[in-house]
Amino acid sequence: MTPPFITENFMLENDAAVELFHNYAKNEPIVDYHNHLPAEDLAADRRYENMTRIWLAGDHYKWRAMRANGIDERYCTGAASDWEKFQAWAETVPRLLRNPLYHWTHLELDRYFGIADRLLSSETAQSIWDECNEKLKQDDFSARGLLNRMNVRLICTTDDPTDTLEHHETLAADESFAVQVLPAFRPDKGMAAESPETFNAWVDKLGQAADVEISTMDHYVEALRKRHDFFHNHGCRLSDHGLERIYAEDYSSREVAAIFAELREGKQLELEEILKFRSAILYIFAVMDHEKGWTQQFHLNVMRNNNTRMVQALGPDTGYDSIGDSDTARPLARFLDRLDRANQLAKTILYSLNPRDTHLFATMLGNFQDGRTPGKMQLGSAWWFLDNIDGMTLQIEALSNTGLLSRFVGMLTDSRSFLSFPRHEYFRRLLCNILGADMERGLIPRDMELVGEMVRDIAYRNAASYFGFDLER
Repeated sequence: MTPPFITENFMLENDAAVELFHNYAKNEPIVDYHNHLPAEDLAADRRYENMTRIWLAGDHYKWRAMRANGIDERYCTGAASDWEKFQAWAETVPRLLRNPLYHWTHLELDRYFGIADRLLSSETAQSIWDECNEKLKQDDFSARGLLNRMNVRLICTTDDPTDTLEHHETLAADESFAVQVLPAFRPDKGMAAESPETFNAWVDKLGQAADVEISTMDHYVEALRKRHDFFHNHGCRLSDHGLERIYAEDYSSREVAAIFAELREGKQLELEEILKFRSAILYIFAVMDHEKGWTQQFHLNVMRNNNTRMVQALGPDTGYDSIGDSDTARPLARFLDRLDRANQLAKTILYSLNPRDTHLFATMLGNFQDGRTPGKMQLGSAWWFLDNIDGMTLQIEALSNTGLLSRFVGMLTDSRSFLSFPRHEYFRRLLCNILGADMERGLIPRDMELVGEMVRDIAYRNAASYFGFDLER
């Protein structure tokens, strides 16, 4: 019989790490302040028919791995049966050694389904499929039940400004469900000036949602502000922007008004006009966030939709994005400085998909700490292709060496899967292992209460305080 892979002390390589994790980190609740979970599934308390529907559907991490293993697209996003897709994933898993997906796969099988006596493979696929599918029939394996099982206290979904938020309203009114589900404002489509047709379709939808007829730039800002107000009234306290880079070109109000008029006429803009428009809108969003005391998040350095053939066939968010290497430092400094000079710089979290810029971001943020708000400017957790031991370690080391790790707001899932919450445990284990090793080496005091309370802060308490969430409801 194969010994269990996910042991009690998985990733904990020293005695201090073991004590830190089990006594300080393990039982802390989860605040997942950035994910892509569908509020509709929580409102309906969706039940999932089988493991493919809950575990593989929409997961481009797994699709990329399967493609690399020579698995045909039919078994990723195509017409294969749910069982065939699961079987293809099971065949891929043994090839994933040293990929974080190998860890996550077996953590999730253990934490949700209690399967620790088998590794997923083609030989064990049928038994694991059958056992997990039986458990998915149980009441506590519904969408809400899965959050409760992981001690989740609050999540923030990712929502377009045109969203009705009706499902959030349903959840807020349901006193039987203790987990708070709040929206986050994701207005990326409002900056997509490179395609007038797509942009105008979205602006028309925005106008309908805001009850504003949008023909001028002033009307556009009015509609955005009304939707920003609407989100705030529904508990939203964070915005999020998924950008290749920060935009901080010089522009005048007259220029931007003229550019918007051209867009509404369906004219294709020059690159300079696109950059000016994006810069203006991004600044407007940032000012609105500051006015309401929100936190603005920027996910940067991503190149999206690189494989034209496959994106045309499957659409975006299907596994054809990668790390970008755009110019970062100067526009980021200009953007933050302009806001700071006007005393309109909101709490900010920066995430870099390029490890090259992790220390750049960490030192840039230090320029704009205000001496009043603890940890106001945050180096975001390791994201996407960096969401692994090396990437998380890099983020922890960069923050430790240039700022205050003790003020870090902790991990998030950035996931579309209700089975992804063990990633918080994964991060906590790594954090405890790093701090425990420092204690063993004499680099920080061997004071378990001092270090342990910092672990608790990072795991849970910092996020609750920083975002201003009311977690006593």
